[in-house]
Amino acid sequence: MTTEGQVKKITLGVIGAGETGTPLLQQLLSAPFVEVVGVADLNLELPGIDLARQHGVPVTRNFIEIAEQGSRVDIIIDMTGSRKVRDDLRRFMQFSGNQHTVIVHERVALLMLSLCAGKYVETRHGEQAY
Repeated sequence: MTTEGQVKKITLGVIGAGETGTPLLQQLLSAPFVEVVGVADLNLELPGIDLARQHGVPVTRNFIEIAEQGSRVDIIIDMTGSRKVRDDLRRFMQFSGNQHTVIVHERVALLMLSLCAGKYVETRHGEQAY
């Protein structure tokens, strides 16, 4: 966690900025205790990417760039639903020796969104090739 003045901030990155990731990203960007340090998606034309850019958040097609920030990132939220992204991210984290950053699976993020919405939130994508 970083500290800016008196406000502690949780730093995080988001992988997946489509219809499922964008609502979560909106909530994260509006939270004064969250600093989004990067958003990744293969499609840099998605609404979540535009939203990130409007807030000055770096965007990339390569999700590993977020993981490469090491212990600067407290949490990486994977909203892709892609087994390959999940496996590659886990492998990278193990190889890098980063024991600080926590990877949050899409299902956990959907639980958080559902709790905030007061109803179950469905994922809006299928398996995407990465």
